[in-house]
Amino acid sequence: MLRSFFLYLSRQKKLERWLLSFGVAQKAARHFVAGETLPEAMEVVQDLSSRGLLATLDHLGEEVHAVEEAAAATEDYREILEEIARRQLPCTISVKLSQLGLDISEENCRAHLRLLADCAQWTGSFVQVDMESSAHTEPTLALIADLRKSYSSLGAVIQSYLYRSEQDVRRLVEQGIRVRLCKGAYKEPPSVAYPHKADVDANFLRLMRILLESRLYHSIATHDPRMIEETCNTAREIGLPSDGFEFQMLYGIRRDWQRRLVEQGYRLRIYIPFGKQWFPYFMRRLAERPANVLFVVRGLVR
Repeated sequence: MLRSFFLYLSRQKKLERWLLSFGVAQKAARHFVAGETLPEAMEVVQDLSSRGLLATLDHLGEEVHAVEEAAAATEDYREILEEIARRQLPCTISVKLSQLGLDISEENCRAHLRLLADCAQWTGSFVQVDMESSAHTEPTLALIADLRKSYSSLGAVIQSYLYRSEQDVRRLVEQGIRVRLCKGAYKEPPSVAYPHKADVDANFLRLMRILLESRLYHSIATHDPRMIEETCNTAREIGLPSDGFEFQMLYGIRRDWQRRLVEQGYRLRIYIPFGKQWFPYFMRRLAERPANVLFVVRGLVR
């Protein structure tokens, strides 16, 4: 119920404008969003790097409705890659293909993704292609597989709540494509996704093992202590060193576990969103956990 309520609020433009007029929402959102500009985001990356943490940047904004908007988003990401290279930081980018125009023109989206893959390869960075709703899964994976023939700088995201994910993981491993494994955050019907958390978790652990056993460098994205511990146990069991994979977490979430993993010698990459279109992202973070709502309320009261 709480999740549905906040997801509904994330789409309410009048509410967004009202909250912005008071300035309190921006202040609360800074716990989860690294500012609105690239310099602000790079300061966060620099700070994390000084503490032994890796980063990936997400320039917020998705579901663009014009070719010009997709081209502008692509140019923004190209500038991000160049700034990462200039500062020589251990940082990658995470992009959504709907932001690059997938829902407008697949060919335009392919050209935009190719440009970013080329730039990432040239600068020594990496492009993680975020996964969106199940309607985008097949075209997203098809584009990645096609461009991966020319660029090693592309990776995919797999969501463990989809029934099809084991087949997708095995196919990606065979193609030598790096994967970020997560549970999934979109509302999906039971015809395509596991409706129960226990099944999603079980599939996550099943897919995690397949990925680690492949010996490719993959990312395990979770804030769940049980999933983290099971991943560490699996890596030890199969003799995979702590630098043979990485964990990923969202900026501002489970900082206690972030510190713990780094202290234990694991590689941890923080997913850092930034940009002017931060309100929907902020509301989704509130939808995920009641603790996030309580944190924000306490901050506003103070």
